[in-house]
Amino acid sequence: MKIKRALISVSDKTGIADFARALDKQGVDIISTGGTAELLRKEEVPVRDISSFTDYPEVLEGRVKTLHPRVHGGLLYKRGNPLHEEQAREHGFQPIDLVVVNLYPFEKTIANPNVTLAEAIEQIDIGGPSMIRSAAKNYESVTVVVDPSDYEAVLDTMRDNEGETTLRLRERLAIKAFIKTSEYDRTIGNFLNREQTTDASFSLSLPLVSRLRYGENPHQTAA
Repeated sequence: MKIKRALISVSDKTGIADFARALDKQGVDIISTGGTAELLRKEEVPVRDISSFTDYPEVLEGRVKTLHPRVHGGLLYKRGNPLHEEQAREHGFQPIDLVVVNLYPFEKTIANPNVTLAEAIEQIDIGGPSMIRSAAKNYESVTVVVDPSDYEAVLDTMRDNEGETTLRLRERLAIKAFIKTSEYDRTIGNFLNREQTTDASFSLSLPLVSRLRYGENPHQTAA
């Protein structure tokens, strides 16, 4: 799927200017939000504000900026589906082919032992996970990137495929995206439930250290 339009909204801005600059050199139309757009302009990367794409201003101190049908319609409609294509034209949905999003640093915020509940709540990202999930659900047509370490893989794939990404790459990145949003929500839930006031349960997400050679018996596959 050829990438013609990208939506970039990142909290961790590591490498984002170079990535966006490389996208621009490949003719990609870049849309962005708030601080990310400001940084890209400072780095002289051509960028459009999300409000010019949605024709709706950012409101509620930035709480509502990407929660808009033109964003999610542009992410979710199935390319090549006659009904979806017709409704996209009817409602003015322009396709978004690449989403680059990483989330508000909730885990870093709550690592401060003196953090207040209000401070923590302000770091709960709503628009970011929504865009990630919309893009990941439609990975057959949309590329989603949630980790700066994947920028180079996306660029390499585009260079090797005349501006397109492969289905295999999109699927891998979509899986990573769903895992990321799951971990994010788990962290929020555990923090808000820290005094066990609503539920006597606690969720864990642990990194894989090593793979077992086989299951309980040599002829069985490890879980």
